[in-house]
Amino acid sequence: MLKKIRRRFILAAMAAFGAVMLVIIVGINVANYYRTASMQDHQIGKLMEREKRARVEPQMPPPPIKGIPGTGPEAEFTTRFFAVHCDRNGNVKAVARDHISSVDEERAEAYTRAVLSKKRERGYYGDYRYLVSRSEEETTVLFLNASIQIQSMRSLLFVSLATGLFSLVMVFCLIVLFSGRAIRPYVKNLERQKQFITDAGHELKTPLTSIATSADIAAMEHEGDEWIASIQKQTARLSRLVGDLVALSRLDEETPFPEKSRFSLSEAAWETAEPFVTLMKAKGKNYSQDIEENLTLYGDRNAVQRMLSILLDNAVKYSDEGGEIRLHIYRRRGKNCIEVFNTCELPDVSDLDRLFDRFYRLDESRSVLTGGTGIGLSMVKSIAQSHGGQATVKSADGKSVCFRVVLV
Repeated sequence: MLKKIRRRFILAAMAAFGAVMLVIIVGINVANYYRTASMQDHQIGKLMEREKRARVEPQMPPPPIKGIPGTGPEAEFTTRFFAVHCDRNGNVKAVARDHISSVDEERAEAYTRAVLSKKRERGYYGDYRYLVSRSEEETTVLFLNASIQIQSMRSLLFVSLATGLFSLVMVFCLIVLFSGRAIRPYVKNLERQKQFITDAGHELKTPLTSIATSADIAAMEHEGDEWIASIQKQTARLSRLVGDLVALSRLDEETPFPEKSRFSLSEAAWETAEPFVTLMKAKGKNYSQDIEENLTLYGDRNAVQRMLSILLDNAVKYSDEGGEIRLHIYRRRGKNCIEVFNTCELPDVSDLDRLFDRFYRLDESRSVLTGGTGIGLSMVKSIAQSHGGQATVKSADGKSVCFRVVLV
């Protein structure tokens, strides 16, 4: 259990740090993208105005490239772009590529057709940032070479991801290193709680034994006395409760079953179910079982048998009169599955998982009649988890319940 708490602490801390890092990385790269795109859009807008002016006054030399942020006096030599003029139907009329040499007219036309098919006014296409300007007479598409800026954005993305990954690894190492110290107060509190339950259990056994012995003697002297019978019944119930609490406390230890071994799960199940067959027939229950042969499990045989006994006993106690009980044990996908089904009237099926909580019971009045302590199913869950498995419960119609335990 302590290992699970430590793993959850590490997972929660890493999830929180990872979320923060993800927000930072995404924020930096998104902000850089929009800043770069905004600068390029401003630059390409100026170039589009220059290109339109050159189309209107072809006899005049085009104005110099200046007044564009980030270009400087060398703009005429560093700004690489080309423009394609089309008619209203998208047919290419002219290609202006005086400021670029790496793109021929055929490629420029192909780029233009691809951009116009997207039906977007601006965006990226390959290593170019483009802008589409439409008028009644023609459509102009201007492509600005943005390979340096795109490479810069990719470099920033790579560096930020590498930094984030390195930070995650470093933080993970630090959290693993200091996680033991972080959960130490909780561990001490848990140990004190377990020690208290164990000590209280041992201290209660002596007076309970004395009360039970005195009640037995009194019952022999006053045979048939209902008060003495009630004392005997409640003393036995309290003794079972104390024993279950001590056993449940041991299940919370780091290694509750230090001497695990491989045993036959099929034989253990047959051995556990055999006494219940007679009991169920005596109570008028319809019982059936299907236990697959040659099933094996690595774990504690006594604990698994106790878990199965709790499930069967629970089915006997809470199934309706003349109800149906089924036990099915099989292997699927390399895991052993135990299913105990019984018919019963459930007052509420919205929160069945709480049945595994300690001292929780759906029907308090019926639990008093059956003598349940409310911690049996908690032990089922703890035993299953101690064997690397899990316990679940479901109800299909509110008139039956099926407990399923999966063991690795």
